[in-house]
Amino acid sequence: MADILKRPMSIKQVPHSRIATVDFNNIPFGRVFSDHMVVMDYEDGEWQAPQIIPYGNLTDMTPGTSVLHYGQAIFEGMKANRDENSDDVLLFRPEENGKRLYDSAVRMGIPPVPVDVFMECLKEVVKLDRQWVPDVPESALYIRPFIYGNDPFIGVKAAQRYKFVIFTCPVGPYYPYPVKVLISEKYVRAFPGGTGAVKAAGNYAATLYPASIAKAEGYDQILWTDGLEHKYVEEIGTMNVMFQIDGKFYTPKLDGTILPGITRKSVIQLLRDAGQEVIEKKVSVEEVINAHKNGTLQDMFGVGTAATITYISDIGFRGENYSLPPIEERTISQGIKAEMEGIKRGRKEDRYNWITRV
Repeated sequence: MADILKRPMSIKQVPHSRIATVDFNNIPFGRVFSDHMVVMDYEDGEWQAPQIIPYGNLTDMTPGTSVLHYGQAIFEGMKANRDENSDDVLLFRPEENGKRLYDSAVRMGIPPVPVDVFMECLKEVVKLDRQWVPDVPESALYIRPFIYGNDPFIGVKAAQRYKFVIFTCPVGPYYPYPVKVLISEKYVRAFPGGTGAVKAAGNYAATLYPASIAKAEGYDQILWTDGLEHKYVEEIGTMNVMFQIDGKFYTPKLDGTILPGITRKSVIQLLRDAGQEVIEKKVSVEEVINAHKNGTLQDMFGVGTAATITYISDIGFRGENYSLPPIEERTISQGIKAEMEGIKRGRKEDRYNWITRV
């Protein structure tokens, strides 16, 4: 595997950039794509040399391509920000994404991409499209690495051919407003022994119909509960979840059914270093609802790459709606959000060595 980096990476640039057509002050999330992408094929039992080519359609898929039938696909989500004090582009903890993609590949029976290869591909494509990184507040360059089974074969088995791709797109905020969540007691995101702890495409497909029901009831996302009892909260559709109850912060512990979020990990460290008590444990729905009823539920927010820190304004449960305190009263999480955004954009000291400069 390490020999991949010894092979030359071919780079084919676009003859003319499309960047002049983009209004960076009005960017819809996930609709505008940068000029280039990384592609790397797995065939004959090994990953081939990576290439950077113009962004465009993947033309080697057939109706019999295995991923379309058996769902062997994984992905990551990352962001690049422009340093406000230099011309550098800043990546936030990218090695963690490389490690998580590696772990997801192992669980899904996919040949993993070595983390050093992942990092080299990532840095090269971001470097090439650095002019696509917005300098507009709350905006960033979203980065989507993914791997899928690319075997033209119908048969229930792991594919023999795969494709690794990284493309990027400038984006505004994913949630420009506080989010309302509905607690699910019927549908399930993950079970013990399943794939809840990896970023498998099928995990998200299974949530789309329940999420549409929540939206029809006036909620933005679902707060998933455990698959065995529907007793404990797990995560929100696009992010991990944290609560502040009676001065302490709580988040569901990682037990194999919850995605090990990189933002989650970072927020926990920032909170603890700020002197806050953070408890990772099973958090019951009853505990959260009772805390709201007795006035000790001080804060609730989602944490994730796309979302960063997103405030929860309302919880729906068994036909009742529970509104949370105004955002201006949530001073601790506001401070953590400001520190994290400051590190990501070069305003704050990177005392944890989280930033990779490109």
